[in-house]
Amino acid sequence: MANPDWQDPGAVRFMLDDCETWAVVGLTPNPARTAYSIAALLQERGKRVVPINPDGAEVLGEQGYRTLAEVPFGIDVVDVFRRSEAAGEFADQAVAVGARAVWFQLGVVDEAAHARTTAAGVPMVMDTCPAIEWRRRGDAP
Repeated sequence: MANPDWQDPGAVRFMLDDCETWAVVGLTPNPARTAYSIAALLQERGKRVVPINPDGAEVLGEQGYRTLAEVPFGIDVVDVFRRSEAAGEFADQAVAVGARAVWFQLGVVDEAAHARTTAAGVPMVMDTCPAIEWRRRGDAP
């Protein structure tokens, strides 16, 4: 069972309503991947999507970058589509680059990363998805 702090409604609301630029870690040009469909949904909702992938590939018409540190503008949310054991480093990088929030997707949980990130004053949610949260509040995609 998820820890309620992982899906704090205030943090979810802040990210969905007040954050515009979403760096999506693990977003590649493969439309069969969940990251691709969620990034497309974020764009439909008016969010700027920044692909973060090893190739720095362009995705959904947006310039990609190999690392968060390479992004030459501010990032509001770092949205992580990586296995739990690999995700924590991206939370740390998000804090290092001054991102305003961190979102770990459905099934991605790293309690230590959550503790570090929130202790640094950066809101973080884990083990959920923007599509689920929009649907939960009656704002279905």
